[in-house]
Amino acid sequence: MWPELLLTGVLAGQTVAQAGSLRFLALGDSYTIGEGVAEAQRWPRQLAQRLRADGVDLADPQIIATTGWTTDELSAGMDAATLVPPYDFVTLSIGVNNQYRGRDLDNYRREFAALLQRAIALAGLRPQRVLVVSIPDWGVTAFGQGSGRDPAVIARELDQFNAINREEARRANVAWADVCAISRRAGATPAQLAEDGLHPSGAQYTAWLSQILPPARIALSSP
Repeated sequence: MWPELLLTGVLAGQTVAQAGSLRFLALGDSYTIGEGVAEAQRWPRQLAQRLRADGVDLADPQIIATTGWTTDELSAGMDAATLVPPYDFVTLSIGVNNQYRGRDLDNYRREFAALLQRAIALAGLRPQRVLVVSIPDWGVTAFGQGSGRDPAVIARELDQFNAINREEARRANVAWADVCAISRRAGATPAQLAEDGLHPSGAQYTAWLSQILPPARIALSSP
């Protein structure tokens, strides 16, 4: 997302892992790349740091994500990236741009399910080492409120997209973390948003960890 940001914030597999012996791959879009925040404030980086503080020997993530990517564009980005499985932990968060561009739900389900199977394969065919993170609600942000689109419609559509990624995660025996509720509570509060008034701030990403950390700990303690 979005028209003025469509090709910004590119980081496809460029993050160099630091510390830790367990390998972490984060797949997604602007939320995974942390559009508008410093590298250390991205939620995958914060997650790795927190887990290391808890004694989990997790490296900083390799991130395959670009602002504006839809499901098919993430798949193409993965094709172009250097991926060396098996990874010890893989996260997947994608779909906001499918909703933003008006793509249909059946297409999203097909492409998301295919991405999820790729994530599982990259985790060494261990679904217990994969975590799906839901799509936050951009309609509540300052950008969303000034976009000319109905926030209630955005919310309803995002609920439908999140229902699909949750169903597909359950079908594949993969954990799922809901950050949408946190984004809705944050709303348009300036401290909870990056300078663009759209993407989360580092503080909001920190709040996301309340939902992401517990299943991540379980995943990394699994065989």
